[in-house]
Amino acid sequence: MPVTINSLLDLAALPFDEIIDVRSPAEYAEDHMPGAISLPVMSNDERARVGTIYTQVDPFQARKIGAAIVARNAARHLEGPLADREGGWRPLVYCWRGGQRSGSFAVILKQIGWRSDTVDGGYRAYRRMVARMLHDDPLPWRPVLIDGNTGTAKTQLLRHLRDIGAQVVDLEGLAEHRGSLFGGLAGPQPAQKMFESRLAGALVPLDPARPVYIEAESNKVGDILIPGSVWKAMLDAPRITLSAPLAARAAHLIDTYAELTSDPGALMTIIDKLRPYHAAERIERWQTLATSRDFHALCADLMQAHYDPRYAKSATRKAAAQGRHDLPDLSETTLRRAAERIADETGL
Repeated sequence: MPVTINSLLDLAALPFDEIIDVRSPAEYAEDHMPGAISLPVMSNDERARVGTIYTQVDPFQARKIGAAIVARNAARHLEGPLADREGGWRPLVYCWRGGQRSGSFAVILKQIGWRSDTVDGGYRAYRRMVARMLHDDPLPWRPVLIDGNTGTAKTQLLRHLRDIGAQVVDLEGLAEHRGSLFGGLAGPQPAQKMFESRLAGALVPLDPARPVYIEAESNKVGDILIPGSVWKAMLDAPRITLSAPLAARAAHLIDTYAELTSDPGALMTIIDKLRPYHAAERIERWQTLATSRDFHALCADLMQAHYDPRYAKSATRKAAAQGRHDLPDLSETTLRRAAERIADETGL
C-alpha cells in the first residue's frame, strides 16, 4: 500500500532504509526528496520517447515499450548500485505521481523479497507540501535578520551564532551565491525548486519558540527568489545591524572573494557589468585597479561608490533596527563576541 506523507516532518521518521527516486536524471537534478538517491528507470530521452508515443501514437504501445525500458534499467540497477543490499533492506520508491514508474520498480523489488513501498502522490505530493509551507502558509518561525553594509562579515557571524547553539538559516549557502554581482560561486546555482527543498529542510527541524538568524537579503539571491512566506516574515523581522571600518571590510572581501582576486580577468568582466550605473571613467579606474592587483583600493572604492550608497537607500525602506553593533575589526574573536551579545539581546 502506498505510504502517505502528511507533513515534511514525517520524512525523517519514515521506517525505510533508503528513498529511491526513479524519475529521469533531469527531473532528479531539478529537485528531489531529501536524501533520495537517483535510480532512474527511464533516461531523459527514453521518458520523452515514451511520452510522445503515449500522446501521439497509442497509450497501449507506450506502456509496453515503457515496461521493457523499465525492466532493462531495473536489471542494471540490481546488478550495479543495489547489488550489495541484503535481504532485510527496506526501500521507499517514488516517481512523479506515484504511478507506473515507481509502481513497476517496487513490484520488481518486492518479487526479490525486499519490503518496498511507494509514495502516495509521488514527488508531486512532496512538492505541494514544500510550496504550501514556503509560499502559502504564514511562517511559524521567528526570524532575526543580520544586516549591514557589504563586507561586514554577516555570513561569518552566522557561523559563530550556529557554533554557540543558535538556530541559523544560511540563504546564501543554500542558494550557492553570495548575493551580489560578484557573488557567484563555482558552478551554477540550484534550480528554484531545489533551493526551496533545501530551505524547507533547513527550517522544518527548528524550534518556532526560538529565534532563527538569517542574513538580510533582497528578495533574490543571485537568480533564486526567496519564497513568499519567507520574504514576508523577513520584511517584518527585527534587524541587527553590523558596521566595521572600511579597511577591515575591504580585507574581509579580499579573503572572501579569493577566486576573483586570483583571476583579474574574471574580475574585470564583472566590473564591466557595472557600466549602466557608473561613468566610464570610474569603470576604467576599477579595471585598472584590478589589473594592477590593488585589491584593497578596489574593494574600498567599490563599497564607497557603489554598494554603500545602495545600502543606505534601501535601509530607508526597512523596519527599524533592533540593535546595532559597531565592530572595531572583523577578526574571529570580535565576531564571536558579537555573536554572543546578539544571542543575549535577542533571547537565544
